[in-house]
Amino acid sequence: MKLTVVGCSGSFPSAESACSSYLVEADGFRLLLDMGNGALGELQRHIGLYDLDAVFLSHLHADHCIDMCGYFVARYYRHEGGRCGTIPVYGPEGTEKRLTTAYEDVPDERSMSEVFDFRTLKPGNFEIGPFQVRTERVSHPIESYGIRLEHGGRSLTYSGDTGVCTELGLLAEGADLLLCEASFTHGKEDIPDLHLNGREAGEFARGGAVGRLVLTHIPPWTDAERNLADARAVYGGPVALARAGEVYEI
Repeated sequence: MKLTVVGCSGSFPSAESACSSYLVEADGFRLLLDMGNGALGELQRHIGLYDLDAVFLSHLHADHCIDMCGYFVARYYRHEGGRCGTIPVYGPEGTEKRLTTAYEDVPDERSMSEVFDFRTLKPGNFEIGPFQVRTERVSHPIESYGIRLEHGGRSLTYSGDTGVCTELGLLAEGADLLLCEASFTHGKEDIPDLHLNGREAGEFARGGAVGRLVLTHIPPWTDAERNLADARAVYGGPVALARAGEVYEI
């Protein structure tokens, strides 16, 4: 598997990065995990606008899904070659309504389903293209999912947005790479069921004996280097901060 960080900023784009969006490729199949603010423009640095095969939306906060509105425009109103066919879009219940409401001026209430095949996420095991997928609902104020992808004996876990929860530990166990949010600062914010800090992300990596930890979804107002140090204090494996454009071979 090949993981490309399209965007990794939390809450709103930073000067260096769009919001959460991660491209995962295997056997020529291209799956995008989230499409937050600014991600659609950055995605075109890595692949063609119409080269995606599927999209997974971990939850429906704007910093994880709002650029799907722009992507609808690109697929629905494409002039050369006509309107695009549908691609699968996996998201929580209400994803189509959320995106339609956000865009507002769609030709009719079913227009988005003409280019997006909306599929409702639930905890479970299924396949997306060549990937074996496991999803679990994680701990966030709205319905939010973490995901584990397996292919060719290798595994990638993406936390989505979550506080401390058992479900993330299950998804992370033995993963070759854990792409984990670290929005908060240890000792500063203490809000349960919302976000993790760097130390907590490191504890999940240690507890799951993961091969590598990559910290992501760090808002511009959070000290990323502090979170990196906090993660390294509890987890002895390789730890890095996600950077826009960074590529990981898994």
